[in-house]
Amino acid sequence: MSRYDDIINLPHHVSSTRKQMSMHDRAAQFAPFAALVGYDDAVAETARLTECRPELDEHEQRELDTHLRYLVEHIKEQPIVHIQYFIKDELKSGGAISEFNGIVRRIFNGIIITADGINIKIEDIISIDVVMEIKQE
Repeated sequence: MSRYDDIINLPHHVSSTRKQMSMHDRAAQFAPFAALVGYDDAVAETARLTECRPELDEHEQRELDTHLRYLVEHIKEQPIVHIQYFIKDELKSGGAISEFNGIVRRIFNGIIITADGINIKIEDIISIDVVMEIKQE
């Protein structure tokens, strides 16, 4: 004989004064919760990989300077270029290498301004290749 035999077969109690809770609300009581708010975001941010900024050797720097001089001299022709540049990460050390293919409109205050409205700092450029020149009519 069990100590609960007297109540085990009694009908389920339904309150006459309180509304019954919906199944959705009942389930929410037992759902897992984040004891440390923001912990999952912090772990994801730590796991996110960034790249180190590439260091150009002397030869690569001279080649980049040559291409930049050519670009400055031919800017009125609005050349089409391929540029690889480094974007520093706002939240952690390192960043990402990005690429641009398109027309250069202007070079101003150390920034290359593209026809697409992208501003690329010259100090962030890793490589630049002039693909072709557009002849203005």
